[in-house]
Amino acid sequence: MQAFVPIPTLHLFPILDQKLLELLRSLSPEDWEAQTVAKLWKVKDVAAHLLDVNLRTISMLRDGFFGEKPDHIQSYQDLVNYLNELNRTWVHAMKRVSPAILIDFLESSGKKYIEQLESLPPFENAIFSVAWAGHETSPNWFHISREYTEKFLHQQQIRDAVNKPGIMTAELFQPFLEIVMKAFPYTFKEVEAEIGTLVALEITTEIGGTWSIIKTEKTWELSQNPSASPLAKVMMDPETAWKLISKSWKSNEVLDLVKIYGDQELGRKVLDITGFMA
Repeated sequence: MQAFVPIPTLHLFPILDQKLLELLRSLSPEDWEAQTVAKLWKVKDVAAHLLDVNLRTISMLRDGFFGEKPDHIQSYQDLVNYLNELNRTWVHAMKRVSPAILIDFLESSGKKYIEQLESLPPFENAIFSVAWAGHETSPNWFHISREYTEKFLHQQQIRDAVNKPGIMTAELFQPFLEIVMKAFPYTFKEVEAEIGTLVALEITTEIGGTWSIIKTEKTWELSQNPSASPLAKVMMDPETAWKLISKSWKSNEVLDLVKIYGDQELGRKVLDITGFMA
């Protein structure tokens, strides 16, 4: 079934995991305390969060155990606040655990985590929708892809903090971009424009690409006609892209790092894109 999935990522999880374990085993005690671009987390905190992702996923998919049920989720922001609190309490508790223990548990849980993702029928409905893409329900393949972006992002945050490159490659970064660009049309959901208006975002260098959205009668959609002339076009480098899309950097912090051509208002709206719950 993997060959028919629009954005296949399952085969990349073992590669990411291997690179993560090699990275973590190479860190010095000082590296583990390095500040990441995620302002509230140091390297050890990000590694602890990755372990939480593994264990919660196994608990839900294998054991049907979802933990405490959230109260008063009435909006997208309520959900974001709830998830942030879950993440905060886990990371705080893991401060008493050594880096060596984190590595051991990441290695053992990583295999079980991938097994659970592999067990999901790709076109059946996922247990959670991909809210940042505007979905009320999502197929499992998209849920799996969303998990891939989490794994990629957090490893890249660690690599960025300790200046150890390794995953900003076409093989690993381009699928990340393909997935998070599903948030591009949803970013413009409240933007009025003439039908047929095109807006483009180009991530430069050989590991990037170009994505366009078009205004239809009812909504904005990803365009399959990259040769058409956009009313606005934004260009940025891959480093800026992953930090902006993850909200590690805010839109007003990257204005000197991006180029906006054409309609400046539409171009600035592109900078609000986020492929994560933030």
